[in-house]
Amino acid sequence: MAVQDIMPTWVGTTAKQIARGVRRGDVTATQVVADHLDHIARVDADLAAFRTVRGGEAITEAEKVDEQEDLANLPLAGVPVAVKENTAVAGLPTWNGSAAVRTSVAEADHEVVRRLRGAGAVILGVTRMPELGLWGITDDETAVTRNPWDTRRTPGGSSGGAAAAVAAGLVPIAHGNDGLGSIRIPAACCGLVGLKPGRGVVPCQLGADDWFGLTEHGMLTSTVADAAVGFSVLAGRRPEKLVPPQRLRVGVSLRSPVRGVHADAPNRDAVAAAGRLLAGAGHDTVPADPVYPTALGLQGIATWLAAAAADVRAAGLDRRGLQRRSRRHVALGEWAQRRGYVREADRAAWRERSIGFFVDHSIDLLLTPALATVPPEADGWSGRSWRANMLTSIRYAPFAAPWNIAGLPALVVPVGRRPDGLPVAVQLIGPPGSELLLLGIAGQFEMQAPWPRHAPTYPRIPTPV
Repeated sequence: MAVQDIMPTWVGTTAKQIARGVRRGDVTATQVVADHLDHIARVDADLAAFRTVRGGEAITEAEKVDEQEDLANLPLAGVPVAVKENTAVAGLPTWNGSAAVRTSVAEADHEVVRRLRGAGAVILGVTRMPELGLWGITDDETAVTRNPWDTRRTPGGSSGGAAAAVAAGLVPIAHGNDGLGSIRIPAACCGLVGLKPGRGVVPCQLGADDWFGLTEHGMLTSTVADAAVGFSVLAGRRPEKLVPPQRLRVGVSLRSPVRGVHADAPNRDAVAAAGRLLAGAGHDTVPADPVYPTALGLQGIATWLAAAAADVRAAGLDRRGLQRRSRRHVALGEWAQRRGYVREADRAAWRERSIGFFVDHSIDLLLTPALATVPPEADGWSGRSWRANMLTSIRYAPFAAPWNIAGLPALVVPVGRRPDGLPVAVQLIGPPGSELLLLGIAGQFEMQAPWPRHAPTYPRIPTPV
């Protein structure tokens, strides 16, 4: 009997299942990594999730895991992981989204990569992102990264390659980072769990100054349990068993932070579905609309612009080599900084106001849409104008950015599908230190309404002929 598109045994399993299997001796890390490398070789040409696959280096790394005598304390023993291409991996260039901003081969791992390796993970390669991580769509002149749920659509950005890789089973979990929604937006596009930790929980150390403190590292996963393990590793903590939260009071808001941009019917329905799941888990929901000042949007855009300018300046890059959209972005960022539109006092005031929102409304968490509409088409946005990229990114994904400015933890979790078959998700936001609470609620969602862990045709299953 011939078999087409055979799925290796360990492709499609969770990070926790792989680590448990490696620790118990049911499988070697080398076999797990080889299975995933084979799957990447078959599938990624259609998706362009990876910038670079390490191949032989990953096998060597897996062999070293297998040689360790004591695997008991490795929560990610033998787990294949991808790293976003703006985060240093020893022995690889740091691409930052295009050849124009690529830096030289890194001599040492970034701290979050070091922690992943220290937990037993094996780095399979680096995933694609838009240039400088600026956009909600992932592509450059070499490739267009595509959504495994519908390859005509983007997987989001800027951690678009990471999301595509997990949704297609190329890796069970992938590292990403989030400056204005860059973990949560791709997670929503691809039906994944995406947690942005609160400020200072995970070391950032990206670019000039972490986008003025807006950026955080996190993981994209297909299960809440994997999200919890990944978070604990990046935060330098021992993994904790998630405890179902007791009765909470959750605020619900459909209000958009961007005037004139509103959630479409499938995203509004997703919030209603999440409200029912909360009620089913014994929680209370109440209307609670944050007040998003017009000045907040202007400050957010100014910071977005200036962050790019600061990164280009710190790296000593000539912006004439950037993509047209990025050149314009950087030039406007330089102007915004000269005019004094980027102020720490403004960000601190919004953070204080956001923390006070939970107190003033007597709520534990806030529930909002994750996206406003369907993910845009995957179609060469790197060659389009700055205006087209800005408007598209803002119009389809306006709900994430305020919580980066506030530095609060926020999580995206799937709750169903759109009428067109694409996944649909919601966002949950909490006060400082609520990462495990957010994960606990997401776990209750998962128990009540499990979602497909991968896009329908990935990983490809055995087909007898």
